[in-house]
Amino acid sequence: MTVYGFHASHEQVPPADLLKAVVRAEQAGFTAAMCSDHFSPWSTRQGESGFAWSWLGAALQATELSFGVVNAPGQRYHPAIIAQAIGTLASMYPGRFWAALGTGEASNEHITGDRWPRKEVRQQRLEESVEVIRKLLQGEEVSHDGLITVDRARLWTLPAEPPALLGAAVSTATAERCAKWADGMITVPAEDDQLRRMISAYKDNGGRGKVCLQVHLSYHPDEAEAMRIAHEQWRTNVFSPPFCWDTETAEAFDQAAEHVRPEAMHQAVRISSDPARHADWLNSYAGLGFDAIYLHHVGQEQEEFIDVFGDKVLPQLEVTRP
Repeated sequence: MTVYGFHASHEQVPPADLLKAVVRAEQAGFTAAMCSDHFSPWSTRQGESGFAWSWLGAALQATELSFGVVNAPGQRYHPAIIAQAIGTLASMYPGRFWAALGTGEASNEHITGDRWPRKEVRQQRLEESVEVIRKLLQGEEVSHDGLITVDRARLWTLPAEPPALLGAAVSTATAERCAKWADGMITVPAEDDQLRRMISAYKDNGGRGKVCLQVHLSYHPDEAEAMRIAHEQWRTNVFSPPFCWDTETAEAFDQAAEHVRPEAMHQAVRISSDPARHADWLNSYAGLGFDAIYLHHVGQEQEEFIDVFGDKVLPQLEVTRP
């Protein structure tokens, strides 16, 4: 069956409030959760950016949900530290934690002062990082000299079973490349044909495990307010790569988004005051073949969204396969 999860957006909600939200989401009927791992928000209007790894320990303890996090090892994070973080959470909460690994965005990584590499270099750095993380989670002592350097690292606290390492992909080329190393794939919405191609690029090249989708949506009982929320909070996220990968500050994203019109939000966010319409969208995504779909309400207030979706949307969701 398709799993429907709650996405916890650290860029938008203070971590204490986000913890309350994920507890509420479990009570409302969500059966999984995931979160972002940012140093900077996408916009000054979002105004938050809590540390995901601290929060995950609290969230796993406060609920029985499975949790994932999207992370970019190699610049802001040394991969040995990420391996230690993954190993500790997976040891404490067996079978309930996964990590999706990607090449990252300059808005989070530029803080080190290191040069932001070209995409192909970032991709190679990610793959070297994944190799290091996997070996460490298997209990090996690791030394590595390449785009990242590791000297005789070993994890002393290990999970009974290494958790899944998913690949984060937004293009078919990346999905195909992830198939070589990932235990699953996660992506974001696009046209249906593009999403089918993403799944095929991953699975047809040997990709294993679940394929997941993170959906951005805006709900409010008033249609105009649902649109206002999407435009106010998420208009800096309508830009395609490489702009979204290479822009360094929330202020720069805000400046670029000054002339984004409200109607343009439909490119990036599912916007409606009708719970049944949201259910139709989600059922359609499930029908494409996604094993797990994580719902991200782009507003900063989460309670009404959680309650309405628990009461009126989740009961309408069903699994349909092509």
